[in-house]
Amino acid sequence: MDWGMKNRLERLIQPDGHCMFLPVDHGYFQGPTTKLEKPGETIKPLIPFADGLFVTRGVLRACVDTRNSPPIILRVSGGTSIIGKDLAHESLTTSVQEVLRLNAAAVGMSVFVGSDYEHDSLVNLGKLVNECENYGIPVMAVTAVGKELEKRDARYLGLSCRIAAEFGARVVKTYWCEDFDRVTNGCPVPVVMAGGPRCETELEVFEFVYDGMQKGAIGLNLGRNVWQHAHPVPMMKALRAIIHENASVKDALGIFTDEKENGGN
Repeated sequence: MDWGMKNRLERLIQPDGHCMFLPVDHGYFQGPTTKLEKPGETIKPLIPFADGLFVTRGVLRACVDTRNSPPIILRVSGGTSIIGKDLAHESLTTSVQEVLRLNAAAVGMSVFVGSDYEHDSLVNLGKLVNECENYGIPVMAVTAVGKELEKRDARYLGLSCRIAAEFGARVVKTYWCEDFDRVTNGCPVPVVMAGGPRCETELEVFEFVYDGMQKGAIGLNLGRNVWQHAHPVPMMKALRAIIHENASVKDALGIFTDEKENGGN
């Protein structure tokens, strides 16, 4: 692995081999998502606890302080919206020159295995990897499922992750599922967990994150279950303890409760 690629990955993945990324890219297809209407205000108290920020170039330029930013994973795919016909109909939207200009540590794009646009998204992934490898930029493939949430099982996610790795993604972001070790065991590159829609309780979040870490994930790329929560900083601290300190679900719940009772927002 070339020095530049290794350096960028090591800025994101910490010495313990784990990582906690904060995605705030939802607006690229959802618009002003609840609690993300003003991204800069939402992420400001959370940035100190993030190992990386997954964001679009527009929000990066407009809302992220250059003097107080974790490494950036730049969202480079898009082209559809929540009110459009098919969320899977994405293309590459950002050049590698722009990635370099913004000093991003990595890029991320969605792939939609099993959709009508499977071919397009996988070919786009291959093209992105080809170009980014020339400049030592890691590509994170996001195994997206659009509105078809029932596809989140180990067989489908394992297939999607393996294909993304075969196409050259250096990291794969995917959803947690039952038998998550089937997903990680079949993927030869690091896997980080997505959060998906809001969970009902903090306990539900801590349980799936802990299980995923025990079954081979290297970390987390979770947004709505943090910044849509009534107490995002306590959530961030509790999740960080699971990721970086091997905290149990009980420990994480205790950290969350203590931080909330001590006035954590």
